[in-house]
Amino acid sequence: MKEQGNIPTGKVMRATRFVKAGAKIGGNYIKHYAKKMVDPSTDKAELDKNNAEDIYASLSELKGSALKVAQMMAMDKNLLPKAYQDKFAMAQYSAPPLSYPLVVKSFVKEFGKGPSELYESFTQSAVNAASIGQVHQANKNGKKLAVKIQYPGIADSIKSDLRIVRPFAMRLFNISDAELDHYFAEVEGKLIEETDYLLEVKRSIEISKACAHIDNVIFPTYYPEFSGERIITMDWMPGLHLKEFLQTNPSQEARNKIGQALWDFYDYQIYVLKQVHADPHPGNFLFRADGSVGILDFGCVKVIPEDFHSKYFKLIQKELISNESELMDAFHDLEFLHPEDTEHERKIFVDIFKQMISLLGKPFHGDNFDFGDDAYFNSIYALGEKITTMKEVRNAKAARGSRHGLYVNRTYFGLYNLLNVLKANIQTRSLHSVAMSA
Repeated sequence: MKEQGNIPTGKVMRATRFVKAGAKIGGNYIKHYAKKMVDPSTDKAELDKNNAEDIYASLSELKGSALKVAQMMAMDKNLLPKAYQDKFAMAQYSAPPLSYPLVVKSFVKEFGKGPSELYESFTQSAVNAASIGQVHQANKNGKKLAVKIQYPGIADSIKSDLRIVRPFAMRLFNISDAELDHYFAEVEGKLIEETDYLLEVKRSIEISKACAHIDNVIFPTYYPEFSGERIITMDWMPGLHLKEFLQTNPSQEARNKIGQALWDFYDYQIYVLKQVHADPHPGNFLFRADGSVGILDFGCVKVIPEDFHSKYFKLIQKELISNESELMDAFHDLEFLHPEDTEHERKIFVDIFKQMISLLGKPFHGDNFDFGDDAYFNSIYALGEKITTMKEVRNAKAARGSRHGLYVNRTYFGLYNLLNVLKANIQTRSLHSVAMSA
Protein backbone atom coordinates (compact mmCIF):
# COMPACT_ATOMS: atom_id res chain seq x y z
CA MET A 1 0.00 0.00 0.00
CA LYS A 2 1.29 3.45 -0.92
CA GLU A 3 2.66 5.41 2.05
CA GLN A 4 1.92 9.07 2.82
CA GLY A 5 4.78 11.51 3.19
CA ASN A 6 2.64 14.07 5.03
CA ILE A 7 -0.81 14.71 6.49
CA PRO A 8 -2.56 18.05 5.91
CA THR A 9 -2.82 19.59 9.39
CA GLY A 10 -4.00 23.18 8.88
CA LYS A 11 -7.74 23.94 8.95
CA VAL A 12 -7.62 25.58 5.50
CA MET A 13 -5.66 22.72 3.94
CA ARG A 14 -8.00 20.11 5.40
CA ALA A 15 -11.12 22.07 4.40
CA THR A 16 -9.76 22.41 0.84
CA ARG A 17 -9.49 18.59 0.54
CA PHE A 18 -13.14 18.28 1.57
CA VAL A 19 -14.18 20.92 -0.97
CA LYS A 20 -12.40 18.95 -3.72
CA ALA A 21 -14.18 15.78 -2.59
CA GLY A 22 -17.49 17.65 -2.63
CA ALA A 23 -16.82 18.81 -6.20
CA LYS A 24 -16.15 15.20 -7.27
CA ILE A 25 -19.37 14.03 -5.62
CA GLY A 26 -21.28 16.81 -7.39
CA GLY A 27 -19.82 15.59 -10.68
CA ASN A 28 -20.88 12.02 -9.86
CA TYR A 29 -24.47 13.19 -9.32
CA ILE A 30 -24.47 15.07 -12.66
CA LYS A 31 -23.27 11.93 -14.47
CA HIS A 32 -25.86 9.82 -12.63
CA TYR A 33 -28.80 12.08 -13.58
CA ALA A 34 -27.55 12.35 -17.19
CA LYS A 35 -27.57 8.54 -17.43
CA LYS A 36 -30.98 8.40 -15.78
CA MET A 37 -32.43 10.75 -18.40
CA VAL A 38 -31.28 8.35 -21.12
CA ASP A 39 -32.23 5.21 -19.16
CA PRO A 40 -34.85 5.79 -16.38
CA SER A 41 -34.17 2.30 -14.98
CA THR A 42 -30.63 3.31 -13.92
CA ASP A 43 -30.22 2.65 -10.18
CA LYS A 44 -27.92 4.31 -7.63
CA ALA A 45 -25.42 1.46 -7.33
CA GLU A 46 -22.75 3.08 -9.51
CA LEU A 47 -23.35 6.51 -7.92
CA ASP A 48 -22.94 5.04 -4.42
CA LYS A 49 -19.76 3.22 -5.48
CA ASN A 50 -18.18 6.34 -7.01
CA ASN A 51 -19.17 8.58 -4.09
CA ALA A 52 -17.89 6.04 -1.54
CA GLU A 53 -14.52 5.83 -3.32
CA ASP A 54 -14.14 9.61 -3.59
CA ILE A 55 -15.14 10.27 0.03
CA TYR A 56 -12.92 7.48 1.36
CA ALA A 57 -9.94 8.68 -0.73
CA SER A 58 -10.23 12.13 0.87
CA LEU A 59 -10.85 10.89 4.41
CA SER A 60 -8.05 8.31 4.34
CA GLU A 61 -5.59 10.99 3.25
CA LEU A 62 -6.71 13.32 6.07
CA LYS A 63 -7.07 10.51 8.65
CA GLY A 64 -8.25 11.43 12.15
CA SER A 65 -11.80 12.31 13.16
CA ALA A 66 -13.26 12.35 9.66
CA LEU A 67 -11.96 8.85 8.91
CA LYS A 68 -13.11 7.66 12.35
CA VAL A 69 -16.66 8.84 11.60
CA ALA A 70 -16.53 6.87 8.34
CA GLN A 71 -15.44 3.79 10.29
CA MET A 72 -18.30 4.25 12.75
CA MET A 73 -20.83 4.61 9.95
CA ALA A 74 -19.56 1.38 8.38
CA MET A 75 -20.32 -0.38 11.68
CA ASP A 76 -23.87 1.03 11.75
CA LYS A 77 -24.85 -1.01 8.73
CA ASN A 78 -28.47 0.07 8.71
CA LEU A 79 -27.39 3.66 8.03
CA LEU A 80 -25.44 3.24 4.78
CA PRO A 81 -25.71 1.67 1.33
CA LYS A 82 -23.46 -1.39 0.93
CA ALA A 83 -20.93 0.46 -1.26
CA TYR A 84 -20.19 2.83 1.64
CA GLN A 85 -20.10 0.02 4.22
CA ASP A 86 -17.52 -1.93 2.23
CA LYS A 87 -15.28 1.04 1.47
CA PHE A 88 -15.49 2.69 4.89
CA ALA A 89 -14.81 -0.62 6.64
CA MET A 90 -11.25 -0.33 5.27
CA ALA A 91 -10.72 2.45 7.84
CA GLN A 92 -10.66 -0.25 10.54
CA TYR A 93 -7.17 -1.49 9.68
CA SER A 94 -6.32 -0.78 6.03
CA ALA A 95 -5.88 2.98 5.73
CA PRO A 96 -2.78 4.28 3.83
CA PRO A 97 0.13 4.37 6.35
CA LEU A 98 2.58 7.17 7.11
CA SER A 99 6.10 7.05 5.71
CA TYR A 100 9.00 6.03 7.97
CA PRO A 101 10.58 9.54 8.20
CA LEU A 102 7.33 10.84 9.73
CA VAL A 103 7.32 7.93 12.18
CA VAL A 104 10.88 8.75 13.27
CA LYS A 105 9.90 12.40 13.71
CA SER A 106 7.05 11.34 16.02
CA PHE A 107 9.45 9.26 18.16
CA VAL A 108 12.01 12.06 18.43
CA LYS A 109 9.27 14.47 19.53
CA GLU A 110 7.98 11.98 22.15
CA PHE A 111 11.22 10.41 23.49
CA GLY A 112 14.07 12.50 22.12
CA LYS A 113 15.34 9.52 20.10
CA GLY A 114 14.30 7.41 17.14
CA PRO A 115 12.76 3.90 17.25
CA SER A 116 16.08 2.23 16.35
CA GLU A 117 17.53 3.60 19.61
CA LEU A 118 14.61 2.34 21.74
CA TYR A 119 14.09 -1.15 20.30
CA GLU A 120 16.42 -3.87 19.07
CA SER A 121 14.45 -4.00 15.82
CA PHE A 122 11.59 -1.96 14.36
CA THR A 123 9.75 -2.41 11.05
CA GLN A 124 10.07 0.62 8.80
CA SER A 125 6.68 -0.12 7.20
CA ALA A 126 3.46 -0.22 9.23
CA VAL A 127 1.86 -3.66 9.65
CA ASN A 128 -1.58 -2.01 9.74
CA ALA A 129 -2.98 1.50 9.74
CA ALA A 130 -6.37 2.81 10.88
CA SER A 131 -8.06 6.16 11.47
CA ILE A 132 -6.15 7.54 14.47
CA GLY A 133 -2.81 5.73 14.27
CA GLN A 134 -0.75 2.93 12.73
CA VAL A 135 1.06 -0.09 14.17
CA HIS A 136 4.66 -1.24 13.69
CA GLN A 137 6.29 -4.43 14.93
CA ALA A 138 9.36 -4.23 17.19
CA ASN A 139 11.56 -6.46 19.36
CA LYS A 140 13.18 -5.81 22.72
CA ASN A 141 14.64 -8.16 25.34
CA GLY A 142 13.44 -11.19 23.39
CA LYS A 143 9.82 -9.94 23.26
CA LYS A 144 7.89 -9.22 20.09
CA LEU A 145 6.09 -5.90 20.48
CA ALA A 146 3.38 -3.88 18.77
CA VAL A 147 4.02 -0.13 18.70
CA LYS A 148 1.09 2.17 17.93
CA ILE A 149 1.92 5.67 16.67
CA GLN A 150 -0.68 8.43 16.47
CA TYR A 151 -0.81 10.46 13.28
CA PRO A 152 0.60 14.01 13.70
CA GLY A 153 -1.92 16.81 14.22
CA ILE A 154 -4.91 14.49 14.72
CA ALA A 155 -5.73 15.64 18.26
CA ASP A 156 -5.70 19.31 17.22
CA SER A 157 -8.03 18.85 14.24
CA ILE A 158 -10.97 17.06 15.88
CA LYS A 159 -13.35 20.01 16.28
CA SER A 160 -12.72 21.49 12.84
CA ASP A 161 -12.85 18.07 11.13
CA LEU A 162 -16.26 17.29 12.58
CA ARG A 163 -17.60 20.62 11.33
CA ILE A 164 -16.21 19.91 7.87
CA VAL A 165 -17.48 16.32 7.67
CA ARG A 166 -20.96 17.30 8.85
CA PRO A 167 -22.52 17.87 5.36
CA PHE A 168 -21.33 14.41 4.23
CA ALA A 169 -22.68 12.83 7.40
CA MET A 170 -26.05 14.58 7.04
CA ARG A 171 -26.44 13.30 3.48
CA LEU A 172 -25.42 9.74 4.40
CA PHE A 173 -27.25 9.51 7.74
CA ASN A 174 -30.43 11.09 6.35
CA ILE A 175 -31.28 12.50 9.79
CA SER A 176 -32.14 15.89 11.23
CA ASP A 177 -29.79 18.65 12.37
CA ALA A 178 -30.90 18.04 15.96
CA GLU A 179 -30.01 14.35 15.85
CA LEU A 180 -26.64 15.06 14.22
CA ASP A 181 -25.83 17.73 16.84
CA HIS A 182 -26.61 15.17 19.55
CA TYR A 183 -24.48 12.52 17.82
CA PHE A 184 -21.46 14.75 17.15
CA ALA A 185 -21.41 16.24 20.66
CA GLU A 186 -20.85 12.80 22.18
CA VAL A 187 -18.51 11.68 19.37
CA GLU A 188 -16.29 14.72 19.84
CA GLY A 189 -15.71 13.96 23.52
CA LYS A 190 -14.86 10.35 22.79
CA LEU A 191 -12.49 11.25 19.95
CA ILE A 192 -10.62 13.66 22.22
CA GLU A 193 -10.21 10.79 24.71
CA GLU A 194 -9.02 8.46 21.92
CA THR A 195 -6.11 10.76 21.12
CA ASP A 196 -4.95 10.67 24.77
CA TYR A 197 -2.66 7.64 24.70
CA LEU A 198 -1.67 8.03 28.36
CA LEU A 199 -5.35 7.60 29.28
CA GLU A 200 -5.61 4.64 26.89
CA VAL A 201 -2.66 2.84 28.53
CA LYS A 202 -4.15 3.43 31.98
CA ARG A 203 -7.57 2.08 30.94
CA SER A 204 -6.03 -0.82 29.02
CA ILE A 205 -4.13 -2.00 32.09
CA GLU A 206 -7.12 -1.55 34.44
CA ILE A 207 -9.75 -3.26 32.27
CA SER A 208 -7.41 -6.06 31.16
CA LYS A 209 -6.67 -6.86 34.80
CA ALA A 210 -10.35 -6.72 35.78
CA CYS A 211 -11.37 -9.05 32.92
CA ALA A 212 -8.41 -11.45 33.08
CA HIS A 213 -10.59 -14.19 34.64
CA ILE A 214 -12.92 -14.44 31.62
CA ASP A 215 -12.42 -17.66 29.65
CA ASN A 216 -10.81 -17.46 26.19
CA VAL A 217 -10.21 -13.70 26.32
CA ILE A 218 -6.55 -12.65 26.02
CA PHE A 219 -4.97 -9.23 26.50
CA PRO A 220 -1.49 -7.90 25.70
CA THR A 221 0.85 -6.56 28.37
CA TYR A 222 1.34 -2.80 28.09
CA TYR A 223 4.68 -1.02 28.67
CA PRO A 224 4.21 2.50 30.12
CA GLU A 225 7.99 3.10 30.04
CA PHE A 226 7.90 2.90 26.23
CA SER A 227 4.59 4.72 25.86
CA GLY A 228 3.69 8.40 25.84
CA GLU A 229 1.08 10.93 24.76
CA ARG A 230 1.19 9.77 21.12
CA ILE A 231 2.90 6.33 21.23
CA ILE A 232 1.87 3.03 22.89
CA THR A 233 4.03 -0.09 23.24
CA MET A 234 2.43 -3.46 24.05
CA ASP A 235 2.98 -7.17 23.45
CA TRP A 236 2.49 -8.39 19.92
CA MET A 237 -0.70 -10.46 19.83
CA PRO A 238 -0.84 -13.52 17.56
CA GLY A 239 -4.09 -14.19 15.73
CA LEU A 240 -6.04 -13.35 12.58
CA HIS A 241 -8.38 -10.52 11.71
CA LEU A 242 -11.98 -11.62 11.29
CA LYS A 243 -11.97 -11.84 7.49
CA GLU A 244 -8.76 -13.90 7.48
CA PHE A 245 -10.03 -16.10 10.30
CA LEU A 246 -13.24 -16.94 8.46
CA GLN A 247 -11.23 -17.89 5.37
CA THR A 248 -9.70 -20.75 7.42
CA ASN A 249 -13.21 -22.28 7.64
CA PRO A 250 -13.27 -22.52 11.46
CA SER A 251 -15.49 -25.11 13.13
CA GLN A 252 -18.85 -24.15 14.62
CA GLU A 253 -17.38 -25.07 18.01
CA ALA A 254 -14.60 -22.49 17.59
CA ARG A 255 -17.10 -19.86 16.39
CA ASN A 256 -19.35 -20.48 19.39
CA LYS A 257 -16.40 -20.44 21.79
CA ILE A 258 -15.17 -17.08 20.48
CA GLY A 259 -18.72 -15.71 20.42
CA GLN A 260 -19.23 -16.73 24.04
CA ALA A 261 -15.92 -15.15 25.04
CA LEU A 262 -16.90 -11.85 23.40
CA TRP A 263 -20.36 -11.91 24.96
CA ASP A 264 -18.96 -12.64 28.44
CA PHE A 265 -16.32 -9.92 28.05
CA TYR A 266 -18.89 -7.25 27.20
CA ASP A 267 -21.45 -8.52 29.69
CA TYR A 268 -18.95 -8.27 32.57
CA GLN A 269 -17.83 -4.77 31.61
CA ILE A 270 -21.37 -3.43 31.26
CA TYR A 271 -22.95 -5.01 34.33
CA VAL A 272 -20.00 -5.15 36.74
CA LEU A 273 -17.41 -2.54 35.70
CA LYS A 274 -20.00 -0.13 34.23
CA GLN A 275 -17.43 0.98 31.70
CA VAL A 276 -17.00 -0.69 28.35
CA HIS A 277 -14.67 -1.12 25.37
CA ALA A 278 -17.02 0.84 23.08
CA ASP A 279 -15.30 0.27 19.74
CA PRO A 280 -16.19 -3.33 18.79
CA HIS A 281 -15.18 -3.21 15.15
CA PRO A 282 -13.37 -6.26 13.69
CA GLY A 283 -9.99 -4.51 13.58
CA ASN A 284 -9.84 -4.50 17.39
CA PHE A 285 -9.90 -8.29 17.76
CA LEU A 286 -7.57 -11.13 16.81
CA PHE A 287 -9.14 -14.57 16.40
CA ARG A 288 -7.51 -17.96 16.99
CA ALA A 289 -8.29 -21.51 15.93
CA ASP A 290 -8.46 -22.69 19.57
CA GLY A 291 -11.53 -20.48 20.17
CA SER A 292 -9.76 -17.66 22.00
CA VAL A 293 -9.78 -14.00 21.04
CA GLY A 294 -7.27 -11.21 21.63
CA ILE A 295 -8.67 -7.81 22.63
CA LEU A 296 -6.95 -4.67 21.39
CA ASP A 297 -7.35 -0.91 21.65
CA PHE A 298 -9.02 0.55 24.75
CA GLY A 299 -8.89 4.07 23.31
CA CYS A 300 -12.69 4.32 23.16
CA VAL A 301 -14.14 3.46 26.58
CA LYS A 302 -17.64 4.53 27.61
CA VAL A 303 -18.10 5.07 31.33
CA ILE A 304 -21.79 4.38 32.03
CA PRO A 305 -23.34 6.63 34.72
CA GLU A 306 -25.22 4.69 37.41
CA ASP A 307 -28.46 6.62 36.97
CA PHE A 308 -28.52 5.96 33.22
CA HIS A 309 -27.44 2.33 33.67
CA SER A 310 -30.26 1.36 36.02
CA LYS A 311 -32.94 2.89 33.78
CA TYR A 312 -31.55 1.86 30.40
CA PHE A 313 -31.01 -1.81 31.15
CA LYS A 314 -34.56 -2.21 32.44
CA LEU A 315 -35.53 -1.92 28.77
CA ILE A 316 -34.10 -5.35 27.92
CA GLN A 317 -36.54 -7.05 30.31
CA LYS A 318 -39.15 -8.85 28.24
CA GLU A 319 -41.91 -8.10 30.78
CA LEU A 320 -41.41 -4.32 30.61
CA ILE A 321 -43.04 -3.99 27.19
CA SER A 322 -46.42 -4.98 28.68
CA ASN A 323 -46.12 -2.64 31.68
CA GLU A 324 -47.33 0.58 30.04
CA SER A 325 -46.86 2.87 33.06
CA GLU A 326 -43.31 1.76 33.85
CA LEU A 327 -42.37 1.75 30.17
CA MET A 328 -43.56 5.36 29.70
CA ASP A 329 -41.59 6.43 32.79
CA ALA A 330 -38.47 4.81 31.31
CA PHE A 331 -39.03 6.50 27.93
CA HIS A 332 -39.30 9.91 29.61
CA ASP A 333 -36.34 9.33 31.95
CA LEU A 334 -34.15 8.30 29.01
CA GLU A 335 -35.34 11.27 26.87
CA PHE A 336 -36.99 9.11 24.21
CA LEU A 337 -40.14 11.16 24.85
CA HIS A 338 -40.28 14.88 25.60
CA PRO A 339 -42.86 16.78 27.73
CA GLU A 340 -43.70 19.06 24.77
CA ASP A 341 -44.52 16.18 22.39
CA THR A 342 -47.90 16.35 20.71
CA GLU A 343 -50.20 13.35 20.98
CA HIS A 344 -49.35 12.42 17.39
CA GLU A 345 -45.59 12.62 18.05
CA ARG A 346 -45.97 10.65 21.26
CA LYS A 347 -47.85 7.87 19.47
CA ILE A 348 -45.28 7.72 16.65
CA PHE A 349 -42.23 7.60 18.92
CA VAL A 350 -43.72 5.19 21.46
CA ASP A 351 -44.40 2.78 18.60
CA ILE A 352 -40.85 3.20 17.22
CA PHE A 353 -39.13 2.67 20.56
CA LYS A 354 -41.30 -0.30 21.47
CA GLN A 355 -40.26 -1.98 18.23
CA MET A 356 -36.61 -1.11 18.84
CA ILE A 357 -36.37 -2.44 22.38
CA SER A 358 -38.29 -5.59 21.45
CA LEU A 359 -35.85 -6.33 18.64
CA LEU A 360 -32.58 -5.29 20.29
CA GLY A 361 -33.50 -6.94 23.58
CA LYS A 362 -34.40 -10.26 21.96
CA PRO A 363 -31.03 -11.98 22.65
CA PHE A 364 -31.64 -11.38 26.38
CA HIS A 365 -35.13 -12.90 26.39
CA GLY A 366 -33.97 -16.52 26.55
CA ASP A 367 -31.06 -18.58 27.79
CA ASN A 368 -29.43 -18.91 24.35
CA PHE A 369 -29.43 -17.01 21.08
CA ASP A 370 -28.38 -17.92 17.55
CA PHE A 371 -26.67 -14.84 16.12
CA GLY A 372 -26.34 -16.66 12.82
CA ASP A 373 -30.05 -16.02 12.25
CA ASP A 374 -29.92 -13.56 9.34
CA ALA A 375 -33.70 -13.04 9.52
CA TYR A 376 -33.22 -11.37 12.91
CA PHE A 377 -30.64 -8.95 11.51
CA ASN A 378 -32.71 -8.25 8.41
CA SER A 379 -35.51 -7.19 10.79
CA ILE A 380 -33.14 -4.76 12.54
CA TYR A 381 -31.93 -3.30 9.23
CA ALA A 382 -35.50 -2.99 7.93
CA LEU A 383 -36.58 -1.14 11.07
CA GLY A 384 -33.54 1.14 10.85
CA GLU A 385 -34.30 1.96 7.22
CA LYS A 386 -37.95 2.60 8.02
CA ILE A 387 -37.07 4.95 10.89
CA THR A 388 -34.55 7.02 8.89
CA THR A 389 -37.13 7.66 6.13
CA MET A 390 -39.92 8.79 8.47
CA LYS A 391 -40.58 12.54 8.20
CA GLU A 392 -41.24 12.79 11.96
CA VAL A 393 -37.68 11.54 12.56
CA ARG A 394 -36.01 13.54 9.78
CA ASN A 395 -37.72 16.79 10.80
CA ALA A 396 -37.33 16.36 14.56
CA LYS A 397 -36.54 19.61 16.38
CA ALA A 398 -34.86 17.81 19.27
CA ALA A 399 -32.78 14.64 19.57
CA ARG A 400 -34.32 11.48 21.02
CA GLY A 401 -32.57 9.52 23.73
CA SER A 402 -29.91 10.28 26.31
CA ARG A 403 -26.48 10.98 24.85
CA HIS A 404 -25.14 8.17 27.06
CA GLY A 405 -27.10 5.72 24.94
CA LEU A 406 -25.14 6.49 21.78
CA TYR A 407 -22.00 4.50 22.59
CA VAL A 408 -23.89 1.83 24.56
CA ASN A 409 -26.14 1.21 21.54
CA ARG A 410 -23.15 1.29 19.23
CA THR A 411 -21.34 -1.23 21.43
CA TYR A 412 -24.22 -3.69 21.37
CA PHE A 413 -24.86 -3.19 17.67
CA GLY A 414 -21.16 -3.76 16.91
CA LEU A 415 -21.10 -6.86 19.13
CA TYR A 416 -24.26 -8.26 17.52
CA ASN A 417 -22.74 -7.77 14.07
CA LEU A 418 -19.51 -9.52 15.06
CA LEU A 419 -21.48 -12.47 16.44
CA ASN A 420 -23.62 -12.56 13.29
CA VAL A 421 -20.56 -12.73 11.02
CA LEU A 422 -19.16 -15.49 13.25
CA LYS A 423 -22.54 -17.31 13.07
CA ALA A 424 -22.16 -17.92 16.81
CA ASN A 425 -24.80 -19.63 18.93
CA ILE A 426 -24.20 -18.70 22.56
CA GLN A 427 -25.56 -18.54 26.08
CA THR A 428 -26.83 -15.00 26.62
CA ARG A 429 -28.52 -15.30 30.02
CA SER A 430 -25.67 -14.34 32.33
CA LEU A 431 -25.56 -14.13 36.11
CA HIS A 432 -24.78 -10.42 35.83
CA SER A 433 -27.78 -9.45 33.68
CA VAL A 434 -30.10 -11.72 35.68
CA ALA A 435 -28.96 -10.06 38.92
CA MET A 436 -29.56 -6.65 37.36
CA SER A 437 -33.12 -7.47 36.32
CA ALA A 438 -34.06 -9.19 39.59
